[in-house]
Amino acid sequence: MTIASVRAFLAEKAPDLSILELERSTATVDLAAAGFGVPPERIAKTLSLKVDGKALLVVARGTARLDNKKAKAAFGGKARMLSAEEVVEITGHPVGGVCPFGLASPLPVYCDVSLKAFDEVLPAAGSTNSALRISPDRLAEITGAAWVDVCADA
Repeated sequence: MTIASVRAFLAEKAPDLSILELERSTATVDLAAAGFGVPPERIAKTLSLKVDGKALLVVARGTARLDNKKAKAAFGGKARMLSAEEVVEITGHPVGGVCPFGLASPLPVYCDVSLKAFDEVLPAAGSTNSALRISPDRLAEITGAAWVDVCADA
């Protein structure tokens, strides 16, 4: 999987988008923001969660924090973060490169409304040194994501 699966996904769903790769790590929100020259909130981080035994992804602004009460209301149960091993197994992407594109197995994808504050965000692209530039609405469209409000106000 990883960046090759993201390239294949984009070739099919959004051939106009390009993956940006850096020589250094972008595995955290702060590293990605510094590397791509954007404020941390413009990084679209992907949270890998499990609710009642089912994995799902939530893409949110880089500075957002999951609100447990909102998440429980939206998903019908308590959300817990996946372990690093589960993340790789389920998504096919390494921690720090997780994104909603080119997944190892189909997963429900949700976009938090915190992304709507921006015309462009930068989600990872399947490796710990890559990203792409995309509008939040297009991100939701090409991943089949539903919009939710599950993060605490920044």
